[in-house]
Amino acid sequence: MLQERIADLAKFVEPDRVRKEVYTDPQIFDLEMARIHEKYWIYCGHESQVPKAGDYYTVQIGRQPMLLVRGEDGKVNVLYNRCPHRGNMICGDRHGNTGEFFRCSYHAWTFQHDGKLRSIPMMESGYVGTRYGKDNPDCSMKRAARVESYRGFVFASLAPEGPALKEFLGESRIAFDDMCDRAPAGEVEVVPNCFRVIQHSNWKIFLENQLDALHPSVVHQSTGRAAHEVEKDIAKKTGKAPLSYHMLSAFATVTIDKWDNFQTLNYPYGHCILTGYMGLRPKDPDTLAYEKVMHKAYGKQRTEEILGVNIHHVLIYPGLSVQSPLQQLRAVRPLGVDKTLTEIWHFRLKGAPEPIYRRSLAYYNLVNSPATLINADDLENFWKCHQGLASDGGDWVSFGRFHGRDIEKPGGMVETGPNMGTSEAPMRNQMKAWAQYMGNGR
Repeated sequence: MLQERIADLAKFVEPDRVRKEVYTDPQIFDLEMARIHEKYWIYCGHESQVPKAGDYYTVQIGRQPMLLVRGEDGKVNVLYNRCPHRGNMICGDRHGNTGEFFRCSYHAWTFQHDGKLRSIPMMESGYVGTRYGKDNPDCSMKRAARVESYRGFVFASLAPEGPALKEFLGESRIAFDDMCDRAPAGEVEVVPNCFRVIQHSNWKIFLENQLDALHPSVVHQSTGRAAHEVEKDIAKKTGKAPLSYHMLSAFATVTIDKWDNFQTLNYPYGHCILTGYMGLRPKDPDTLAYEKVMHKAYGKQRTEEILGVNIHHVLIYPGLSVQSPLQQLRAVRPLGVDKTLTEIWHFRLKGAPEPIYRRSLAYYNLVNSPATLINADDLENFWKCHQGLASDGGDWVSFGRFHGRDIEKPGGMVETGPNMGTSEAPMRNQMKAWAQYMGNGR
């Protein structure tokens, strides 16, 4: 697509704009997979997805099919989903339990849960005098170079060197701390049902949208307005409306000027935080019962600190969007330059009353599921963005809103200025990190 190949990909990114080819060029996409997704830390799953030995989940890291599996020793491993014999995928199902070992369905090679070769059929007679056998590491399933877990959330890096997970996450760790601390037991467990959505657009368009505080009052106005009308009608007839209506009506009642009261905090590696919780802490019996359980677990002061955390969204670049106050996340799996899979996961606060789970489940279904109008609004615009970028209608994507008014802080953190919550600073931060990632790959 590029008429003139620019040797330095960093030149595709300027402080307030980005070349369209960053989203549409298949060669750039291939480089992104090698230099970003197959090099830095990618979210694989939660430890509670594989509670028993032999439990596994398939996951995609860049272009690589991988397996998240619990071993007999209790350790969670991440392996390439490939038999070293003839390249057959070891697991074709999305998840399951492999029993005491993995067995390739093609020629019956077997492997331990950590990928180590267990047996080859008729190994002594068939492979005597050859290089193949238990002493050759190439006969075992290949492992991810590095695997680390933070509060039960498992990440893998396919590169042997690089920052440790905790260093890479930096301040974005608050996404997991906030989610787990809200549980009286101090941890969460996955809800098995996962929504999966294929978006016919580049993966970066989705990530940029997550902290785009300007779009909700525009894109979701019709959905929010319809919900608000019903909400008002129910309140007029009964004296109050179910909280679930607020989850949708907020897209109309929280106007652009109100979004500007929020703030984004932008960190190295492309991570971003949107402050401003959406006010889902009413003084109803369910919330009061939950707070009572939290007081027992943490004490009143610590409970107030936990429930007072003021964040709405955390983006962990390059592949994770977390809404910790509502215990859900979206993992981004690029499939092609114009095709992206998002996995939408929901978590239960261990030790919290059932109504609190039901409340977050309502948000999961009403706002983040494939069936909701909110998701449909976004998907249409993602597709339209990609179609427009693939045209000859212009060469640049603009990220100029409130450009030049960001506040730089120590450690490379950048805040949006006062009353500038709809700034495009998160997009500028993501693309600055993108240029660094891509440049480091040369």
